[in-house]
Amino acid sequence: MKKIAVIGGGAAGYFAAFHAAKSNNKVAEVVLFESTKKVLTKVLVSGGGRCNVTNNTFDLKELIKKYPRGQKELLGPFKTFGPEDTVRWFEERGVKLKVERDNRIFPVTDKSESIANCLEEVVKDFGVRVRLETKIVKITKQNKMFVLQFKSGEEVQFDNVVVATGGMKIGHELAESLGHKIIRPVPSLFTFEISNDLLTDLAGISFKDVKISLKIGSKKFVNSGPLLITHWGLSGPAVIVLSSVAARELFEADYHSEIAINFIPPENADSLFEKFCLEKIDNPRKSILNSNFMTLPKAFWERILKITNIDSKLALQEVSNKSLRTVAELLTNSKFTISGKGKFKEEFVTAGGVDLKEINFKTMESKVCPGLFFAGEVIDVDGVTGGFNFQAAWTTGYIAGCSV
Repeated sequence: MKKIAVIGGGAAGYFAAFHAAKSNNKVAEVVLFESTKKVLTKVLVSGGGRCNVTNNTFDLKELIKKYPRGQKELLGPFKTFGPEDTVRWFEERGVKLKVERDNRIFPVTDKSESIANCLEEVVKDFGVRVRLETKIVKITKQNKMFVLQFKSGEEVQFDNVVVATGGMKIGHELAESLGHKIIRPVPSLFTFEISNDLLTDLAGISFKDVKISLKIGSKKFVNSGPLLITHWGLSGPAVIVLSSVAARELFEADYHSEIAINFIPPENADSLFEKFCLEKIDNPRKSILNSNFMTLPKAFWERILKITNIDSKLALQEVSNKSLRTVAELLTNSKFTISGKGKFKEEFVTAGGVDLKEINFKTMESKVCPGLFFAGEVIDVDGVTGGFNFQAAWTTGYIAGCSV
């Protein structure tokens, strides 16, 4: 009987194990190895415990734009198994899903256990054996067979191996030992640690849409979206996505860099100054405090006035054009210094892994070591927040499982 080993008890590992067992009509022995006591831990904690299964971006050309690394390589796999297929797969197995306003897709139960339980049930139904607390320390290939060596000293032979260890170091070490090049893994999806008087004591204040510009060396990165002020600096989709796109450059800069924020795009300093001047003509006696026509959060507007040394009780006609120009500059081009990175909730994603050039994305099989397959975050593919990393896991897990 053919023996298939799947290393890693996460989303990609479970999907690969299920499809390996199903595509082999249960005649192959499929064993899933997990080094810890628990499986599917990232599934359980993601989305605040609700599990952001995938995203409602069914247009594949738009979908691949959500992957800073792996865009070109993922287009073909997504045609084979994309977000639409993911939704269908879970719903056919009794897990109803819903689309939220931001296009993220969750189980209607709002409980990640719905996803985890489904995955555990299907692998059980197809006879996949799950071995917990089983650490693999070495893989060697002998006469077309893979020999897995465990920390306990046990050695077992398999015909095929699927590595789905996520961002864990062991997966990269195993791949490297079998001839693969590893692109150095660095953190992705994180918040910015910033200390600035404009943000102090304003944690919890949010903005629906800002524009952030980040320049590192000769490279410039720009992103727009919601922003959140936190106790340690800045978060929200605008920041999280930017951290993903510029993950490697920020790592090289030791997470010390400058960003500029426009809090009221598409306005710029000139257009906003003109609007202040018109407001001054139309409502000269109106206080500057009540002239928040930009509808900024009140506490933030008060902070802007304080930072620019404008008495909030002054009537507009008493505020100099020079002061209004300063306010316009601050609102459309505020400069902040990033002093470090924080984590994004309980989620952790890495940029880096097995070199994409060494994988056949039609099958997820290694071009370097025949019979070896990869799925999920162990390869140099990562997406922005919104269910895109899970979709990459489902897609590559499906293809690897069916191919093996």
